[in-house]
Amino acid sequence: MRVLRTLCEIGVATCVVIGRTASAQNRPSDIQTAANAIVAAYNARDYEAIVSRLAPAARALVTIEALRRFYDGLHDSAGTLTSLGKAAFFGDGIAVYPANFERKTKELLIALDDSGMVRGLEINDKPARPRNRTPLTLPFTGDWLVIWGGDTPEQNYHQSIALSRFAFDFMKVDEHGKKFKGDGARADDYFSFGQEIIAPADGIVTDVITGVADNKPGVVNNFADIGNMVMIRHATGEVSVFAHLKLGSTRVSVGQRVTRGQVLGLCGNSGNSDEPHLHYQLQDSNVPTRESTIKVFFQNLVVQGDSTGSVQKEYSPVKGDIVRRAGV
Repeated sequence: MRVLRTLCEIGVATCVVIGRTASAQNRPSDIQTAANAIVAAYNARDYEAIVSRLAPAARALVTIEALRRFYDGLHDSAGTLTSLGKAAFFGDGIAVYPANFERKTKELLIALDDSGMVRGLEINDKPARPRNRTPLTLPFTGDWLVIWGGDTPEQNYHQSIALSRFAFDFMKVDEHGKKFKGDGARADDYFSFGQEIIAPADGIVTDVITGVADNKPGVVNNFADIGNMVMIRHATGEVSVFAHLKLGSTRVSVGQRVTRGQVLGLCGNSGNSDEPHLHYQLQDSNVPTRESTIKVFFQNLVVQGDSTGSVQKEYSPVKGDIVRRAGV
């Protein structure tokens, strides 16, 4: 069982209390209700109400006097908590909210135990977003639509998935911005299907999955979630992941050195994919952990607006952008 680390540093920007690890039984609505109650109690300076919501093991770690000093100091520095943004849920009863105070924006982490009591509570300054150190170009040629990408759940549903928070989903489009020809009933109706996926930087292939069948559009394979896949470790130690590749299309093997622009495989519709597309993410290791994904800024790309495209020396695409490599 995992343990939420115990810290109670009154007088600094965090106060965390813990209890035992929760199961996955807590619903998002339960966590939201608890978070709203904590916000109301904080704004009313009713710190006894916060203590009453703590799990016994957590309650034993903190005194009301210590909480009062911390939260009164937070009122002095940040003001009242005016609103919570949309949560990212991490399982084990844990959620992280953007917390908008009168004078600052912070993050609120709340964790519930199996009985719905608060076993973890943390208010921190928002961390700096990790970003790529590896110079990366787009992993394809031609015009591709950003289906999911960005820093908010509205732009990027991956934001609510700890293992792939800064991932992108890309689909190739024609000159009219369409994703497929005809009715899109077959995988090969999609312009993405069978397109070459290329290395965005030099590296060494560390992992390959092949042999997963492509899905019919509208159907997903949750048994082999990532589908056919290639991972490349770059010189910085950062790892590129290319998922949902076409059955039998991978052109590299584990241990092989690859160079920027080299073909790795073809775009497919394998795994947890209901339309042919490329899932791309950069992470800090081959085995992803919570918050291991890295925000990516690609180099030298054209970002298409309504009818024109502007060349960006460095840019992190967001949902709705149509992007292509500059000069290609």
